[in-house]
Amino acid sequence: MNVDEAKKQVRKEAFAARKKAFDARSSGSADRLRRVLDAHRGAPLAGYMPIHSEIDPLPAMAEAAELGVVGVPIIKGKGQPLAFARWTPGCAMETGAFGALIPAQQDRFDPQVLIVPLVAFTRAGYRLGYGGGFYDRTLARLRAKGPVTAIGFAFAAQERDSLPLVATDEPLDMIVTEAEVISLA
Repeated sequence: MNVDEAKKQVRKEAFAARKKAFDARSSGSADRLRRVLDAHRGAPLAGYMPIHSEIDPLPAMAEAAELGVVGVPIIKGKGQPLAFARWTPGCAMETGAFGALIPAQQDRFDPQVLIVPLVAFTRAGYRLGYGGGFYDRTLARLRAKGPVTAIGFAFAAQERDSLPLVATDEPLDMIVTEAEVISLA
């Protein structure tokens, strides 16, 4: 089985586990994420607008927006890194690529801290995304400019013992789940 086929199989299994965790979730799933973000107060932060069965970072993002710049990703095109536009709770939104909401007004910036969505992760800090490579390209671009903290946010059920990897896969610095914080730095 080649890497692409292996990733496709892991995604299928991980989506099922994530959906089950999403259906069983309780309020407060972002509590640990809020506490982690306290250590990064005031640093430009990028989160994401949850789609499908992704764990919801919005409560932590809203709290961070009271103290600094918070944004969400914008897909510019296939094969390109993400851009980030400033977001505040209640700001005007429109539908972007893949159905994710993006700010209607796009005040762009480069984040120093990213809350990264994922399909699956390992304790070694690797993630499996949706397959477009957007976050890998983005993290490589941002890390080339200076220090960046990439925080994977997921349900604990999305953890895998191993993932099929390629040379361009960028590792996370930390993973936060509803059950624990996994520090990798």
